[in-house]
Amino acid sequence: MHLLTVLPDLLPLVTSLVDDVPEDEDVKAGWVAFAIFIGLVLAVAFLGFSLVKQLRKAEAAEEAGLYDPSAKKKAPLPPVESDDPADNSAG
Repeated sequence: MHLLTVLPDLLPLVTSLVDDVPEDEDVKAGWVAFAIFIGLVLAVAFLGFSLVKQLRKAEAAEEAGLYDPSAKKKAPLPPVESDDPADNSAG
């Protein structure tokens, strides 16, 4: 238990010895990191375009009837308007 009372006093001393702040001239932006960032942006853009292309191909194949017709999704029917005043659910 004695260690737990001394530990908060020792931590700032240890971190000050270990964690040196670099000088301003030692820190600079890296072109390698920028190139990696641009590469990641290009990869995400490529994956997005590829996904859209595959989704369009799947939709065209579904419309052509290449998939199981029993699993075909049905388009929702538009609501039918009635002239009957007894069927007026709005009030």
